Amino acid sequence: MSAKGKFSIAALLVAAFVAGVVFATSGANFLDLGDQIGTETQAAEVESTTIDREDDEEATTSMERALTLEDAFMEVSESVNPAVVQISAERVVEQRFRSPFDGTPFEDFFRDSPFGGQQEREQRRPVLGSGAIIDAEGYVVTNHHVIEDTEHIQVRMHDGERYSAEIVASDEFSDLAVLELEDNPGDLSVISFSDSGDLRVGQWVLAFGSPLSEELSHSVTSGIVSAVGRLSPGQGERSVRNYVQTDAAINPGNSGGPLVDLNGRLVGINTAIATRTGGFQGVGFAIPSNTVENVTQQLIAEGAVARGFLGVQYGPASTALIRDENLPRGTAEVAGVEDGSPADEAGLEAGDLILSVDGEELRNHLQLGEVVSSKRPGEEVTLTIDRGGERMELTATLGQMDDDAEIAANGDAPDPGEELLDELGFSITDITPDLAQQLGLEANEGVLVTDVDQGSRAFRDGGIRPQTIIVEMAGTRIENTEDFFEVYEEVDPGSSFRVILVDPRTGGQNLTSLRKPS
Repeated sequence: MSAKGKFSIAALLVAAFVAGVVFATSGANFLDLGDQIGTETQAAEVESTTIDREDDEEATTSMERALTLEDAFMEVSESVNPAVVQISAERVVEQRFRSPFDGTPFEDFFRDSPFGGQQEREQRRPVLGSGAIIDAEGYVVTNHHVIEDTEHIQVRMHDGERYSAEIVASDEFSDLAVLELEDNPGDLSVISFSDSGDLRVGQWVLAFGSPLSEELSHSVTSGIVSAVGRLSPGQGERSVRNYVQTDAAINPGNSGGPLVDLNGRLVGINTAIATRTGGFQGVGFAIPSNTVENVTQQLIAEGAVARGFLGVQYGPASTALIRDENLPRGTAEVAGVEDGSPADEAGLEAGDLILSVDGEELRNHLQLGEVVSSKRPGEEVTLTIDRGGERMELTATLGQMDDDAEIAANGDAPDPGEELLDELGFSITDITPDLAQQLGLEANEGVLVTDVDQGSRAFRDGGIRPQTIIVEMAGTRIENTEDFFEVYEEVDPGSSFRVILVDPRTGGQNLTSLRKPS
């Protein structure tokens, strides 16, 4: 091949390489990902290549964005780290040990000696966590689970100095605690709060703390807000927690450390990770700053947190009901109302559907408990409800939250019937006096669901389960199977109708929707 031919091929390869680099940079710019692609070296290579001025300007703009982001990370790290602390302590635990003579011929001989039987010994285990200084008086916020049942709490500052700290107050429900430095050194750096309500998915955040080891104190990781409003489910109003999800690396030891935005303001307190290995797998959770600010202010001023109480048992409305009646996807169904509670006084009833709270449609039924628990006793909450297809607003003045009471009962399942399995996917039977006694019922009102086809729409979307009682359908009270079939006969084929169920084991009510086949 001639030298000219070799030169042409080499030039073509160089041009192809340059075009590829330019495309990657331009593509990133076009998708607004320029901050994530490219390094200084790559940018320098592009600059030294003869390309169109427009592409050169795009590469320069991308580089400027990257440098701006890098500067922001460095500035935030430098400004926030002095307000971050490492927390170390000792947790006292009781541990049982078996006698070394158990299972040997000497077991009986040593049974009553200090070496025999089950031995309980006190052990002290090291605890490592993180925190953030929130007040110049020496107040530090961290997680409740970091300092629970601990002694000899030490706080290590960014400059390496250590101070003893005592617990001001702790709140298990929110998993937050406030410490106070025993010897305030003065001139403390304090972290400022942001409004976590303004957080947006995709926003850059930095996580601070001491992951895995004391030697890794004041580590900084970066990521984005992966989701907001992650609600942790539980039983009753008291157990609902709200989290910010992030992919910034959080590991054991980061608990209690701050999650901040690129203005260096607190957006959350790192508290948990979702993992199958025990280490970071890309899913971390932080307590939103609005919750942190509210709780810490009360812990410092009052030593405890006062939370609003509504007095309802509730759960998610069935998928079938939400779809058939075009309700908000987070609609909450009231299963029960506590006598004399704020909900009772406001006129809320079992079977009501709560569509929105304070004018905001529910995206998740757990929002009801989260909103109520975030308010203080004496505050009002406005509920938009659906009762029998009619919408209305109720306003409740919240009381003081106390521990939730558990309601439990047991009953034996009767023999299944076959009446409606083919058509609706479940069978029913009358509630005889003997059956009512077995189920612990005061009256024989309603019909008992005895068997359910788990492949049916009634099971999958309607929430129909064995041992539940149908007490109302299509707005009519049901006393026996005769009533059921009479009402069912009046339903037009292909139409949906409401059904109210009672669980005899809990006493709770559920409202769902069924559809008569065409």
